[in-house]
Amino acid sequence: MSAEDRPFTTAARHAFRERGLAAKKSFGQNFLVDPGMARQIAELAAFRQGATVVEVGAGLGALTEPLLACGAHVIAVERDRDLCPILREAFAGPIADGTLVVLEADAKQVDYRALLAEGSAPRVIAGNLPYQLTGPLLELTTGVAGAIDRAVFMVQAEVANRLVAAPSTEDYGALTVFVNAAFRVTRALTVGRGAFHPRPGVDSAVVILTPVVPRRAEETETFRAAVRAAFAQRRKTLRNAWRALGAAPSVAACAQTAGIDLDRRGETLSVEEFARFAGELARQ
Repeated sequence: MSAEDRPFTTAARHAFRERGLAAKKSFGQNFLVDPGMARQIAELAAFRQGATVVEVGAGLGALTEPLLACGAHVIAVERDRDLCPILREAFAGPIADGTLVVLEADAKQVDYRALLAEGSAPRVIAGNLPYQLTGPLLELTTGVAGAIDRAVFMVQAEVANRLVAAPSTEDYGALTVFVNAAFRVTRALTVGRGAFHPRPGVDSAVVILTPVVPRRAEETETFRAAVRAAFAQRRKTLRNAWRALGAAPSVAACAQTAGIDLDRRGETLSVEEFARFAGELARQ
């Protein structure tokens, strides 16, 4: 389907131009303009008829439209007050029939549990994550892993590499551990920079996050502290990196009970090993 055949997004683009608006660098706005890619992403998110999808950063509705076409009930979250009226005008029909809600809000402040609670399953969070918000939004998503069936995010390619990285590789880090504690991550699509306007300086990728039940690790304060300390200076052994966690004898005893050699580096530990050590440390 060509852009001209897509009535909602075409109307939104016209309204955007007519009002003299431009993408806001401060919001990290790079609008998806490839209809084929938008359709593929929508099909990954609305993978079953009647899905409830919270769309993070609806922009000009490039993903909103195919989500609706897939039979999803969509809650489109958009913080840009200039874009929300455009979305409401372009998608007046779906709003009137109750299949779309446009919510003007900061995606970092949204209660995703509450938004999804009354919707029908499967319950999904989806969207194109601006780089500066990727970390906070992934953290929020891991916090509601038990309330969703899937998350589908477009992120910068380098972030996708980190999310799917294995231990003992260059891309494996704290973000990998935190997200993989709650989800199985699959890299689904590669998205070239030409799919966006304005054109970004890097390629992107679409990842699918599927909740792991039970979680591989509970994200407690102790777990977070152990992971962050292990990756704060990657070249340090755990013996040195974990000194900040408490007295050396206590840390050493916990590591021994958890079956972890303190001469290893943090990048070699699996999610489960971090969990075992954090559990022992929490019992001290």
